[in-house]
Amino acid sequence: MASEVDICNLALAHLGDEATVASIEPPEGSAQAEHCARFYPIARDALLEMHPWKFATRRAMLAPQVTAAWNWAYAYAEPAGAVRLLSVLAADAPAQAETQPFEAQATDTGAAIILTNLPSASLLYVSRLTDTAKFSPLFVDALGWLLASHLAGPILKGEAGSAMAKDCLRQFMLSLSNAKTSNANQQMARQEHTAPWITARG
Repeated sequence: MASEVDICNLALAHLGDEATVASIEPPEGSAQAEHCARFYPIARDALLEMHPWKFATRRAMLAPQVTAAWNWAYAYAEPAGAVRLLSVLAADAPAQAETQPFEAQATDTGAAIILTNLPSASLLYVSRLTDTAKFSPLFVDALGWLLASHLAGPILKGEAGSAMAKDCLRQFMLSLSNAKTSNANQQMARQEHTAPWITARG
């Protein structure tokens, strides 16, 4: 399983670098490690937000908030670490149920809230997953290319860096497509079960 350092070295290798970074928390002293420490979280969070990855999808009951809900009936606190809100559901609704109408806003103090008309609501969302052991192999591959596109400018500089960044983005889009397809295939089809006594009756 790839670690953060492995992903950083993968990105550096895409740029033709020796890719020998040993640590980014804290950076081990090289310019490459400094750049990776800066851009890795940005690339990771951006990729997590791009798609409802099953390995990063969570469901949580929402905590009611005493704040203005405007033209909605209820306000709830947004779970910490949510990078993409997928659906607001009744507490007992299955995850595959159609989302209820909702709106994401922020209070005057900057706290993220979710507005809806459900009196008891749960949220399906993509979390800011930092444990690389949970990442799928194709997500790691896509993240390596996306990170490489961020690193190309600082490491190669000038026109060469700009051209390499564009090449890495093109490779990223191909890798992202593969990762999305694999992610979609991770859900097992629900099978209809017929009780034996019903079958016998027919």
